[in-house]
Amino acid sequence: MPSRRKYGLLTEEQYKVLQLRIKGYTQREIAEILGTSRENVAIIEKRAMRNIRLAEETLNAYRSLLAVAKVTIKPGTHLVEVPKLVIEAADNAKVKLKANFTRIYDEIRFKAGKNIHGTRVIKPITILIFKNGDISVIPS
Repeated sequence: MPSRRKYGLLTEEQYKVLQLRIKGYTQREIAEILGTSRENVAIIEKRAMRNIRLAEETLNAYRSLLAVAKVTIKPGTHLVEVPKLVIEAADNAKVKLKANFTRIYDEIRFKAGKNIHGTRVIKPITILIFKNGDISVIPS
């Protein structure tokens, strides 16, 4: 029995389905290409997305272990306040950040956009600070 290629946590079949979906194919079109049913493609895609979510959760847990400081931004916080909170936490941890006000602000907007409405945080956001000065934004 030939071994099937793996793409991290994705099977070869899951990878192919996601690849075709990203290219704009419908589940029905993918089913025709792969010689299977649309329902089977839906199941494959759902399992692939579950594996991706699990991988993201695992990486976030690992990053949290590596962090020397963690800042939780509560709902209601104005975005302009966030960089100051992060810089203060880094100072308390004796870490020289590789990020300035603008980078912190932009990363939060980009990586946690669904946690923000207008200029206010509406869902908690966690910002990890690492010994080397990097930060990681984790929307909840």
